[in-house]
Amino acid sequence: MPVPWEALIPFGLLTAMFGAAGTLLNISTRAQNQGKPARYNIDRWDEMMMKRDKQLTGHVRGQSDTTVAPPGYESSSVWTAERISS
Repeated sequence: MPVPWEALIPFGLLTAMFGAAGTLLNISTRAQNQGKPARYNIDRWDEMMMKRDKQLTGHVRGQSDTTVAPPGYESSSVWTAERISS
């Protein structure tokens, strides 16, 4: 059975475009995460650590090994006050 060679050109174009789209998506997500892979299955602990990292470094993926907190860290608490109605 002969191979329809004219069908290989659109097949090659589609394959190249899907490959380019996937590569650009991967590059975009890694650029937004400071070169680290995307996070999946984030639980409450991870959310709390991401909030802490954002307070310390300004980015949710940033991590710091300094022992002294930056200025303003003590006043940027994640705890919110709520009014208790009586």
